[in-house]
Amino acid sequence: MDTALVIGGTRFVGRHLVDHLLDQGYDVTLFNRGNHGNPFADHDRVDHVAGDRTVKTDLQAAAMTTAYEAVFDVVAYHPGDVETAVEVFADADAYVYVSSGAAYGAEEIPKREGETSLKPCTPKQATDDSRTTYGARKAAGDRVVFEAAEEGVRAMSVRPCVVYGPHDYTERTDYWLARVRENDRVLVPGDGTNVWHRVYAPDVARAMRLVAERGEAGEAYNVGDRRLTTLAEYVELVADAMGQEVEVVTAGGRALAAGDLSSNDFPLYRPYPHVMSTARLAALGWESTPLATAMRATAADHRESDRDGSGLGPARMAEERVLGVLDTM
Repeated sequence: MDTALVIGGTRFVGRHLVDHLLDQGYDVTLFNRGNHGNPFADHDRVDHVAGDRTVKTDLQAAAMTTAYEAVFDVVAYHPGDVETAVEVFADADAYVYVSSGAAYGAEEIPKREGETSLKPCTPKQATDDSRTTYGARKAAGDRVVFEAAEEGVRAMSVRPCVVYGPHDYTERTDYWLARVRENDRVLVPGDGTNVWHRVYAPDVARAMRLVAERGEAGEAYNVGDRRLTTLAEYVELVADAMGQEVEVVTAGGRALAAGDLSSNDFPLYRPYPHVMSTARLAALGWESTPLATAMRATAADHRESDRDGSGLGPARMAEERVLGVLDTM
């Protein structure tokens, strides 16, 4: 394969995917509405087709006017989007749908493709746009992929966990980068040992390309760092990447209450571990970037941005009240 159509492609994971495909010698066409700046506007091996992925005729027009072997669907948020795409691009050598680790419905350690159950999705949830139905909608998209493969479409799914890296507009990791940059004491909820599987964005891009080239139709592939960290270890990793020395201070429920806070107020906190097996993807030859390397690149991008994640977590004043209580205990 050396031609690809990327549905999305200008923000975060999609942007990293296009960069990776270009590095691998692909010619790329982006299909999107053009609502965000196109970092590849001047690249001679990247074309752009304007259209709305929720409009079938727009997708059909792209299919008829674009040369592609692989189709990467980065921005399918409803199962209806996937149903349309697998129909329109049924002739592709590979259709890769970006699902999510949030699609899993059972709390197991680790979550395995084909073994751990997926979330159900009601007809009402399938057309909803709220955050609470995100995982259910992604799971329904997975089921569309599996059904399309049974009909002869070479359709596959990748399931990233929480993604971090340069250009991360979600700012979840930026919150912790900013805390480390601005303070010598960083408050971490609980005892610091909670685990929420994460993955470096360029590694997701590489996984998508490998699945397109080597994956098996009708299969899903988890994508996550091969080495996991607790939240406290993650903050220490951030500090090393930022060249800062910080004290990680953990706080349980009673101490957090002094600042009218709870553990769930902090980005990347999850009460039950979320861990996904990545053995199936590794069997295709995929490896994840060493954590220190990944975080250094993430920190460098953070320094050049204006992102600080301040809208995602507690105000520093509330944290200071908690730290003050802990100092007297």
